[in-house]
Amino acid sequence: MKLSQLISSAIATTVLFSSTVFADVDPIVIKGTKFFYKTNGTEFYIKGVAYQEDYAGNGTSGSSKYTDPLADADKCRRDVPLLAELQTNTIRVYAIDPSKDHDECMNLLQDAGIYVISDLSQPDSSINREDPAWDVDLWSRYAAVIDSLAKYNNVIGFFAGNEVSNAANNTAASPFVKAAVRDMKTYIKQRKYRPMGVGYATSDDDKIRDDIASYFDCGSDDERIDFYGYNVYSWCGKSSFQESGYKDRTDFFQDYTVPVFFAEYGCNQPQPRRFDEVQALYGKQMTPVWSGGIVYMYFQEANDYGLVKVDGDTASKLPDFTALSSQLAKITPSSIKASAFKPTNTKAPACPTGGSWNASADLPPSPNEELCECAVKSFSCVAKADLDDKAIARLFASVCDLDQAACDGIGRDGSRGDYGSLSMCRPIDKLSWAFNTYYENQKKSSSACDFRGNAEIQNAATPSGNCGDLLRQVGARGTGQVTTLPSATGNPQGASGASGSRGSSSASSSPTNQARALLVPGFDVGSVQLGAYMVCAMLTGAGMILL
Repeated sequence: MKLSQLISSAIATTVLFSSTVFADVDPIVIKGTKFFYKTNGTEFYIKGVAYQEDYAGNGTSGSSKYTDPLADADKCRRDVPLLAELQTNTIRVYAIDPSKDHDECMNLLQDAGIYVISDLSQPDSSINREDPAWDVDLWSRYAAVIDSLAKYNNVIGFFAGNEVSNAANNTAASPFVKAAVRDMKTYIKQRKYRPMGVGYATSDDDKIRDDIASYFDCGSDDERIDFYGYNVYSWCGKSSFQESGYKDRTDFFQDYTVPVFFAEYGCNQPQPRRFDEVQALYGKQMTPVWSGGIVYMYFQEANDYGLVKVDGDTASKLPDFTALSSQLAKITPSSIKASAFKPTNTKAPACPTGGSWNASADLPPSPNEELCECAVKSFSCVAKADLDDKAIARLFASVCDLDQAACDGIGRDGSRGDYGSLSMCRPIDKLSWAFNTYYENQKKSSSACDFRGNAEIQNAATPSGNCGDLLRQVGARGTGQVTTLPSATGNPQGASGASGSRGSSSASSSPTNQARALLVPGFDVGSVQLGAYMVCAMLTGAGMILL
């Protein structure tokens, strides 16, 4: 089933059921820097557990295989009582399958008073720090997750990225994540869903942690995060508020404008874990700033962070479960009613520049399937539809080396904030742009549209109506700013899942993509950054493809 069908199915189900079946639990809303129950206005502190088996998605590409933790009702019936015993009120899930039925698990969680924060990515479909992109296939994946979960009132929100930029040498990936935040916030509003937050979960790298926090909180309201998750493992064994660095982090976030919480915590050295940090996190020194946290993690796996060991249908409590339960039973965090809370942190910080931070405040364009399809139809010279990803990689290397200007419209550079108008299209559509631009720059010489039989002439359609307007905004060089966006109705933004306008899968979401199997940084061809496609082509000795 194509992803577009999954989206359409999820939308239809949402329309049918959202107002009736799943409306019992009180939704969580955001006011300033705090979470509240919508109806009674009580402050909400996250007492969370990470809940996902066999998952390692963190800003790199990976296997397409993962276990959807919300789609197996038997496992949920096994685990939800144990989560409730821990006094859990939130779980974090890292990847769900939008095509699957989540009703029974979500109802079990709802009945236990447990809310959900879901990441939008999956292991092989995420923003890759080594070769970042924000494209139509990622947009479709992220929108599909929102569509599949929007009908449940016990969904707090979504993470558009997890530790994507995790060092000073990959901060240029952050504009792509922030573009995803912007577009998913817009999508939620366009679909007229109830308010759900879109945030980011960061690592604790001491060289970029202040800058990245400011980066996701700076700029206009439509592109800023709604909440900020902090993955922190600095409190190990017998530590303290000061020694662990919690005091420094609390001081830094005192002026933050949105809720902040620990998206992961629980250092596992030494063992068994003591979880003394729970008293600090929910104590008077931290609750004015922090909204709780999510312990990593429920399942015992090779990394040895589990609270529970699962063997078939049986889940056995481990010593860490008992320790965490004991600590959570002692907390009494102070709270304030929503009606009495007057946000004072309302001014967004300036976007960071210089030093270890190398990410532009200018964001990539919003993925626009209509524009990509319209552009390809207007071309006289296009890439053949049966090209595989490895061939596309080689052909990018050839055409962009022959004519750098032919690739201006598809380049992307998060450090400089330079993005071609079609940089968000699928690889085969971007290759067609480069072929067609080269062909036109060569005065439409018949030999300029061949590339050893990998390009072909087609009857170009004359752009008209909205298509014409879009292409005028793109401009001849492909670097114009496109301000016209399709509406999120029916098939959102023409999402078509894995198949491109001319038959190729996306470089950022194909589980069999050979070009992305080599995780290497993007590089510049003149002033154009094209990323892993061309690097892989050169590493594999593709060389020049003769016309």
